Amino acid sequence: MHFHITTIAALAAFTSALPTLKVRQSGPVLASTTYDAISISGGQAGNAEAEALAVFSALDLNNPGNIDAADIDFLGQVNDVANDAETDAFNPAIEAATGAEADALAAGKTKNKVLKLMATKIELEAKQAQGEDVAAKLEEELKKLNNNIAADTKNAGNPSTALPFDATITGGGAAAAGAGNNAAAGNNNKNNAAAGNNSNANQNDGAADDNADDDNANDDAQDDAAQEDDNED
Repeated sequence: MHFHITTIAALAAFTSALPTLKVRQSGPVLASTTYDAISISGGQAGNAEAEALAVFSALDLNNPGNIDAADIDFLGQVNDVANDAETDAFNPAIEAATGAEADALAAGKTKNKVLKLMATKIELEAKQAQGEDVAAKLEEELKKLNNNIAADTKNAGNPSTALPFDATITGGGAAAAGAGNNAAAGNNNKNNAAAGNNSNANQNDGAADDNADDDNANDDAQDDAAQEDDNED
């Protein structure tokens, strides 16, 4: 009897000393989508960080090591597509606009940057948690993300215009990427995008001037230099 008790106690101690295994994501989560479906650029400035996080809320953001390779690729595609939307849609529209219209477009571009850089942040955190050495790149992208979040927060409450952009993001899962601002404030966002002139959302140009100046001052140097690195502001 003494032998059995001692053996059981030893086994229990050994079992308790084993590392706890984390439950890994069982496969890709995010389904194919479009840029317009996940855009957060419409509505108002000031909440871009939360809106961007909502887009990716189906992922295990608290445990990035669990994120599937297909979802990591999805995040990289978001960066590429959002960057294309900046260079091919926002920049020409801002250049052609003036006053309140330009300010609202600049606010939308800043929100688009937050979406893009949030995707990159999560992508790099997942790669780092899974053993890749991306610390320097992550630090660089976090700085850009924080700068753009600060610019969006500074512009809080002012109109922000979304622009339609025809691009697809391929996913391997079944969950729709979170509701971005297009779903949360769908009519406002889509109307702004379709109208282009943002006629209902251009009344607060004075308060938006600083953010527009920050954005426009960096466009030429950033967009031509490197597509990934156009967020130095």
